[in-house]
Amino acid sequence: MATQKSFLQAMQDRRTFYALNKDAPISDDRIVDLAKKAVLHVPSSFNSQSARLVVLLNAEHDKFWGYAKDVLKPMVPPEGWSATETRVNGHLGSYGTILFFEDPDPVHALQKAFPLYAHHFPTWSEHTSAMHQYALWVALEAEGFGANLQHYNPIVDRKTQDEWKVPQDWALRAQLVFGGKVGDGGAKEKEFKPLEDRVFVHGAK
Repeated sequence: MATQKSFLQAMQDRRTFYALNKDAPISDDRIVDLAKKAVLHVPSSFNSQSARLVVLLNAEHDKFWGYAKDVLKPMVPPEGWSATETRVNGHLGSYGTILFFEDPDPVHALQKAFPLYAHHFPTWSEHTSAMHQYALWVALEAEGFGANLQHYNPIVDRKTQDEWKVPQDWALRAQLVFGGKVGDGGAKEKEFKPLEDRVFVHGAK
């Protein structure tokens, strides 16, 4: 059952949780609905709407991390494989993964339409992807999931795009792994740098 936290509470509770399992507090339909709402309502520069999400659940999630192991094993020195395999198995043991892609076509169209800002649009595309990643991370926390953000791109890109029929020119930016929290999920307590060095207010009444 979802925790139904407020946005601000979910934002505060969000951590990087690595100890996850295949328990889901909400239905697959609800997970898909969260992804759709993020795509519809998270802002993008010049309304580019360049974010593309691939939601992998159940066997498809397992398949993705199985592919990651297949790709990584010949690349990792034998002495380092055990640690790498343990890490990937942790992702494999989670419930689902959301893949965040950026479609370059809207970005290129904006570069042509607004040449004065052309050099900025690729950076703003990254901002768009980051906002989608964060919004869904907080949304999943609000529903009771734990999650961690991974960056196995570009080594998994080709296999992923071939398997799930993703256009080859889309750029994979991140993978959000989520699942039920095991204990405290292995999350570390946040350490905050002084606010007076980070927030500067002028003109408040």
